[in-house]
Order: sequence, then C-alpha cells, then structure tokens
Amino acid sequence: MRLLVVEDDPDLRFAIAAALRGAGLAVDVAADLPAADEALFVTRYDCVILDRMLPAGDALDFVGDLRRSGQMVPILFLTGRDSLTDRIDGFAGGGDDYLVKPFALPELVARVHALCRRSGQLRPPVHVLGDLEIDTARREVRRAGVRLMLTGKEFAVLEILAVHADQAVQRAVLVEKCWDEMAEPNSNVVEVLVSQLRRKLGDPPLIHTVRGVGYRLEAADQAR
Repeated sequence: MRLLVVEDDPDLRFAIAAALRGAGLAVDVAADLPAADEALFVTRYDCVILDRMLPAGDALDFVGDLRRSGQMVPILFLTGRDSLTDRIDGFAGGGDDYLVKPFALPELVARVHALCRRSGQLRPPVHVLGDLEIDTARREVRRAGVRLMLTGKEFAVLEILAVHADQAVQRAVLVEKCWDEMAEPNSNVVEVLVSQLRRKLGDPPLIHTVRGVGYRLEAADQAR
C-alpha cells in the first residue's frame, strides 16, 4: 500500500513515516495542503493520514472538496481536537477515521491497515495459491503449513503479486505500490528483493520473471 502523510510538525511527520515504512508500507509526506493537493493529483494512494489543523487552516474543507470531486481515498484525521462535536464533524466532513493526539504509533499503523481492508480497494483477507497462504490481516505467510519470516517490504511485494496471481505485474507497478518517493526507480531494489523473496519461498519456485515486463506469481503445479 502507498500512503500520504500530511503533517506540519516535522518531528511527528518523520516518526509517523518511519513507523509506517517499518510496517512495509510506502509513504510519501507533505507539510501542508497545497503539497498534499499536488501529491494526490499525481499519485493514487491507498490511504491519507491528515493532520486536521494545518498552516492553511482546517483540513476539513480540503477533504470536503476531495469528496465532491469524486476522490474516495480513505482518510484518517490526526488532531488534538477531541470533543464529540469535533469527531462528528470529522466523519461528516468525509473522514473515515479519527485519531486524537497524542497517540501510539502501533495503533496508527493498525488503524491504517484496517482502513485499507475496509475500503473499496479492499483485498481478500487471505490469498491461497497452491500450498502458499498469505494472511493480509495477520500479515503472515505460510508455505506447506510452515510460517515464513518476511520483511515488511517482502510481504508488500508478495501481496501485490498475489492480488494479480497468474498475471504479469510490471516492475513499475511494484515500485509505485511498494516503494515511495525516496526510492530510486532506476536502481535494482526490485530485483534484489524478489531474489530474496524467492529464496524464502523455496522450491519449487512460485515467482517467475516475465522478460521485458516484470514478475508473475503462480502455483507450482501451474508453472509453465
């Protein structure tokens, strides 16, 4: 999943981005609403984490404009405003979740995962492909019943391949969905990670290279 974090406090922005990246998510950041507007114009996000009070004012109006334009990306408000009226206004204004500061970063990560699972971009909670089982809710992977220890980024790539099982997934799609603006698109990060993932998944191989395109995940008994 690729996320946008909009927060004007640089320390909090860094901490949030670090926690989400540590969970294997791709994260772009913005310090104000104009930067957020530009990011949303050029990139499709799975979720936006948005500080409600920003230098340009209350982000509630910004979210209202997004909804009226047809932008349905899940939005989680971060705010120090904790009254019942504030929370109701947040939901009524187009927010999908509301987290009051100060908050625990693990709770934020869990809420982001829950939001994305509930959204229209929802993926099945468990993908089964032959003897491979990917539990997206628990973020666990098993092959032939044996649990595999994957990094957050390895899980993210495997999940994208599983969503498009038996189809060729372009390298550019993996970069867009699993890395963020800090990644160098011309580097070999995808190739290195896929190689690591293949080793962990074991034999017979499940991830196949589609020359000139990218990669395809298919059950061992379907390989051709």
